[in-house]
Amino acid sequence: MRIDLHTHSSVSDGTDTPAELVAAAAAAGLSVLALTDHDTTDGWDAARAACPPGLTLVPGMELSCRWFPADDRPISVHLLAYLFDPSAPELAAERARLRAERLTRGERMVTALAADGFPVSWEQVVARSAGGVVGRPHVARALVEAGVVGSVDEAFAGPLHHTSPYYVAKADTDVLDGIALVRAAGGVPVFAHGLARSRGRVVGDDAMAAMAAAGLLGLEVDHPDHVDADRAHLRSLAADLGLLTTGSSDYHGTNKRTPIAACTTAPEQYERLLAAGTGSAPSAG
Repeated sequence: MRIDLHTHSSVSDGTDTPAELVAAAAAAGLSVLALTDHDTTDGWDAARAACPPGLTLVPGMELSCRWFPADDRPISVHLLAYLFDPSAPELAAERARLRAERLTRGERMVTALAADGFPVSWEQVVARSAGGVVGRPHVARALVEAGVVGSVDEAFAGPLHHTSPYYVAKADTDVLDGIALVRAAGGVPVFAHGLARSRGRVVGDDAMAAMAAAGLLGLEVDHPDHVDADRAHLRSLAADLGLLTTGSSDYHGTNKRTPIAACTTAPEQYERLLAAGTGSAPSAG
């Protein structure tokens, strides 16, 4: 049984449509796939409708959050949310706020790039999103198409890096509030790629312990951006805190090089996740 609990479709910043994503999961030999687009559930219905026989689809989302250290500036973190009720009003309102925040932020970045002579336009970026949640990958693809950079990774390492003058921070959700919102909606909150040091600053064990005290139920341990030592540390920390552990690819189609099912979740951990979620249920193809 192969289980990938973190993937993205074109509804946020992946390149596969929800239908293409579930087909790719089946072709890769997965038994269980979670769709976890950024700050939206808009791909759920299309993925369910296209789910092929033999594949179980877990409804999820990746919530954009921040951790606030006592003596330093906020750290960007992500919270995976599974099996929650998408109609829960407070979580639905926060999703809508985050999507609006992404749109405003994206437009500010593109405007600044264009003002300095980069051949990109906001209309081009919005068109690339195809009605989905606009994010930095859409800006990155526009820069690739314009010949400014050779790849999405190069765009993220250069003009879209968090140290770049064109970067604009988002007003993301306090992660402790995010955990409470997901739990109130009957969902299972799991801290995503918590030690992905290549992405920038990471939180310490104290932060993850505080998240657990606030209702966090799991840590994403096996992730392509985690080195072996950090995976071992997270697994030990999860055991100490009584948290379930997950593994996943964080697949984004051609926007990233990582293939689907690059990392997977152990079946017994998946069963723990299923037992904890009450807001919505998986669907089988």
